[in-house]
Amino acid sequence: MKFHRSLILLVVIVLGSVVPRAAAQAADWQQISIPQLPAFHPQQPKRIELPNGMVVFLQEDHELPLIDGTARIRGGSRSEPASKVGMVDIYGEVWRTSGTKAETGDQLDDFLEIRAAKVETGGNVDSTTISWSCLKGDFDDVFKVFNDVLRQPEFRADKVDLAQKEMYDSISRRNDDVGGIAARESVKLAYGPNSPYAREPEYTTVAAVTRQDLIDWHHAHVHPNNIILGIVGDFNSAAMETKLRQAFSDWPKGPPVKEDKIEFHPANPGYYLVEKEDVNQSSIRMTELGIRRDNPDYYAAQVFNEAFGGGFSSRLFKSIRTEQGLAYGVGAGIGGAFDHPGILRVSMSTKSATTVESIQALYKEIDGLEKNPISDDEIKRAKDAILNSFVFNFDSPEKVLQERMAYEFYGYPADFLERYRAGIEKVGKDDVARAAAKYLHKGKLAVLVVGNTAEFDKPLSSLGPVTKVDITIPAPPGEKGETPPKPGSN
Repeated sequence: MKFHRSLILLVVIVLGSVVPRAAAQAADWQQISIPQLPAFHPQQPKRIELPNGMVVFLQEDHELPLIDGTARIRGGSRSEPASKVGMVDIYGEVWRTSGTKAETGDQLDDFLEIRAAKVETGGNVDSTTISWSCLKGDFDDVFKVFNDVLRQPEFRADKVDLAQKEMYDSISRRNDDVGGIAARESVKLAYGPNSPYAREPEYTTVAAVTRQDLIDWHHAHVHPNNIILGIVGDFNSAAMETKLRQAFSDWPKGPPVKEDKIEFHPANPGYYLVEKEDVNQSSIRMTELGIRRDNPDYYAAQVFNEAFGGGFSSRLFKSIRTEQGLAYGVGAGIGGAFDHPGILRVSMSTKSATTVESIQALYKEIDGLEKNPISDDEIKRAKDAILNSFVFNFDSPEKVLQERMAYEFYGYPADFLERYRAGIEKVGKDDVARAAAKYLHKGKLAVLVVGNTAEFDKPLSSLGPVTKVDITIPAPPGEKGETPPKPGSN
């Protein structure tokens, strides 16, 4: 008994000395002065415009004996015919796999593999790309392959056929994942189901693509005045410029790419349901049109996004997940794209039995922004998170080069990267409150739910009228008694 009393007394004495010391240390920590972040002036690439209109950026980086390059060509899937959705994806693959007029893609694979090099092509919504990566000593050989693929592709029919079959397989599996369904269908709600930003390849549209379509696309788009070429690595800029001028001096200008004006037709506010009986959780997406990055409110929106729904310290995460335990993941943000409106999203995943409760919890947080706007402390944490991580997004010459190429492509100021940090630093409480009130409207949101309705806590219709979304994959044309086009035929 005396032993236990002595032990208790010892613990009290130790704690009595440790707690004040810990409190003092905590107080000392809070007194630490944090200096201002230094000015951000990343190494800028050298910009060159060749006589034929090709824009080149050269970014020296002598850390490793490597040279990488990417050519970005104007024109992407948003310009492909609605009857041939998937054509640019096929083009982006076959461009490389089919090789050149002189060598097949398989022969190029062997040539590059023994040099630990690569040449790759791809397509996306507003452009196509061709890139290379190689050791400095192999640059001349690999650049020749790059230039041949860029200017003399063959688009062999067997590779067109293979790419189409791969797309058929992808189409057949597109409804397997709840998150993928939610992402795809929410984009359709935000932009409109027939928007070039929301269209999905179908068996019929993929089957309609021919080898001649790929040849025609290449001839219409791949001209030097439609290309931005960026090179980064261990080279001398003056010597590289000389090589490039020699390589492309015989390539004349072509017609500039004309992008169609795209209108947006968002879904009416309300509730949209994708029934999926084989899952035990719901994926919820609330959408509305967002903004462009050249919008004056862009910086305030970025701070709002981080504070309200951007990470572990965001308001939504702390309330919806930590305090209420409703979400596996939750987030929100006013999306901003370069040359068209992004998508405002409020999204979360929850178990089926808390689907309606979770939607109501999200509504409560949105409503709360009016009476309880983002506070100064929340704004400070958000700005610190953005600014302290900012340098890691551009901590290499290659990342800075890619960003600079994007500004050139979309017509943004060359110093937009530096302006971003300055813009974030200037954002105040009133700016964030104004952005939230201007762009996030509960009454304008299209709310998509993908889940098992039999397990919902309440019917989704208890919140309002529900529109069911049909995600049935249309059958291939041959299964309808039609004769499908022969893949790769002209």
